[in-house]
Amino acid sequence: MSCDKCQKQAAYTRKYSGETLCSECFSNSILHKAAKTISKHKMIRNNELVCVAVSGGKDSLVLLDVLNKMSKTHNFRLMAVTIDEGIPGYRDEALKIVESFCTKLNVQHRVFSYKKLFDLTLEESLQLRNDQKLSSCSICGTFRRRALDHAAKSINANVIATGHNLDDVLQTFLINTLSGDTTKIGWMDPDTSSNKLRKIKPLSEIYESEIVFYAFTNNLPFQTEPCPHMDEGIRTELREFLNSLESNHTGIKNNMYSSIMKISQFTKQAEQKEKRKCSICGNECSGNVCSVCKMITRLTKE
Repeated sequence: MSCDKCQKQAAYTRKYSGETLCSECFSNSILHKAAKTISKHKMIRNNELVCVAVSGGKDSLVLLDVLNKMSKTHNFRLMAVTIDEGIPGYRDEALKIVESFCTKLNVQHRVFSYKKLFDLTLEESLQLRNDQKLSSCSICGTFRRRALDHAAKSINANVIATGHNLDDVLQTFLINTLSGDTTKIGWMDPDTSSNKLRKIKPLSEIYESEIVFYAFTNNLPFQTEPCPHMDEGIRTELREFLNSLESNHTGIKNNMYSSIMKISQFTKQAEQKEKRKCSICGNECSGNVCSVCKMITRLTKE
């Protein structure tokens, strides 16, 4: 079978569009998709420093590779940051992979740890909790968001780029819907132009399966070992559910993504709240006390 664009040997079939592509044309299509998403939502501006969150997994390393290629022809700069949660054994391998890949790309890399920022590793936090409704993912997600904000400010970055793909967006929407958290649905709107520190997802319109193939066909190193706490939440079940739907109804993920973006914009407009400063740490939040300080207080009280 030949590539639809250049007639070379085909390597990938994109079922929802009917395209059959060789490895090179497929990789170029991913670059084009990411560039289109960045342009459509004005994610990166002239001469900005982009703080790229790189965990060592496939998504973040593909993001770094894609943005690095774009930076060669566009006027913006990159610095990679890795957040060390303090998960014994798991994060050590990822740090080595990221450090090696950043050296290869000649991209600066810095590491920020939960322990230094919050005086708690993720493992220590899990030992403190008594309420089992407080999942490892909710603790880690709260700390990670603040750690990324801190990392970006410390390097004077204008924007934080994360490797969330289209599947991640769909799963997050369902998690927020099932938990009744409509405020977070409003946060999913990719337009963050009004934020002091913008957070962008350049891969958010690309299927996870395409991210995987890009990583393999471009020989990108990435950590294959999953987080030891990943099955504690509902995300894995939702991933399998959505993959089953896509298998039986090709293109349904793209349709759902379009709907989510419309819902997110409506929800964002309906639930806009005045920004305040946390009475404990001084960081920006929507209430009197930010989610991080609430989490630390809850853990230490328990």
